[in-house]
Order: sequence, then structure tokens, then C-alpha cells
Amino acid sequence: MPSPVPASFVRDHTRLERPVLVPEVQLHVADDVVALWEAMEHSQGTAEEPPFWAAAWPGGQALARYVLDHPEGVAGRSVLDLGSGSGLVAVAAAKAGALPVVASDPDPYSAAAVAVNAETNGVGPFVVLGDLLDDEPPDVDVVLAGDVCYDRAMTERVLPFLGLAWLRGATVLLGDPGRAYLPREGLLAAAAYDVPDSDGPIRRTTVWRLP
Repeated sequence: MPSPVPASFVRDHTRLERPVLVPEVQLHVADDVVALWEAMEHSQGTAEEPPFWAAAWPGGQALARYVLDHPEGVAGRSVLDLGSGSGLVAVAAAKAGALPVVASDPDPYSAAAVAVNAETNGVGPFVVLGDLLDDEPPDVDVVLAGDVCYDRAMTERVLPFLGLAWLRGATVLLGDPGRAYLPREGLLAAAAYDVPDSDGPIRRTTVWRLP
């Protein structure tokens, strides 16, 4: 069981930034990804996954933008931010009036980042759960999933989870920057945005809805 990550680690090894597409939100992001990754491994004394939690990924930015522009979809409703990472989408949902907001990510650094970013933006605190994909979806009104289909293995796990949440009556929205593994069949495009990726290029990013 990994040790809990102190909030001070996130604050000490990141800088505050306003994502290009979501300037209403302040986010702690990596200034130097390699240096941050090395600091994580030194802190825990073990090999760690890359710091995916320390970036504003295009799928998350598009989903956060959509939620803020369409608050009626989440206001007063319970929301799960699946694969929360930094907590950007959870923060946007809370700003749009969602209550309660639950975040889910297996990375303990993500749990710390979600807490810090929620506090920074004056929302939360959120309950942060670990990996939910092998369990039944929690009883929520809305499931938001930003950039979760980044590889084949994750896509094969996440799509059945989202489908089951939809079958149980949840609104399901996915933010995706054109990943090859996300099937388009059965999805409706709710909005599309041009989002700068962390390494520079502009990514046409779509918010998809399960119909």
C-alpha cells in the first residue's frame, strides 16, 4: 500500500497555471516533468508512474470547459470525475454547482493533487477514490471522464464501466483528443475545441456523450 502523499509535496514541486481553455481554474502543474518524476521516486523510495496528475490534458480541458459552459448538466447533481489526475474536471464541476463531487484515480499523487487544486480554487474537499474499474459504478447522476482512452488496455477496462453507469441512468461525458482507441460508434459529439497539448501541438478535442 503506497504511503499517502503530503499536500506540501504537490505545492513544493509544481507551479500554478491557468489552463488555456479553462482560465477560471488555477492548477498545479509540472514545471519540469523529469525533475518532478525523480522527486516522486526519491520521496517514495520506489519506482513511480509518470506524473500524469501534473498536467492539464486536452481531454480534461475540453470536458472542464464544456461543464462550465453548460452548468445545467451538473448543477445540483452528484458527479464522478473518473481518472481525475489533477482534479481539473472535478474542480470545474464543483464550480458549475455539482454536489457532491467524487474523484477517482489510482495514483496517490493524484489524490494529493486533487485536494490541493480543490483548495486552491475554493471548492471541495472532494472524496478521492482509487481504481473503480473492476467494481460496479457508484450511484451518481453524472460521470465525467477526461482522456481515459489513452491506450488499448485502459480503454478495454473503462468502456464497460462507463456503459454500465449509463445503463443505470447516469449521464456519461468523455473528453477525448482523437485517441485511436476510443470507438466513435454509439457516441454523440456534444462539443469540440482546439486545445494546446502539453508538448505544443493543437489537438482537436471532442466532448462525447453516451446517447
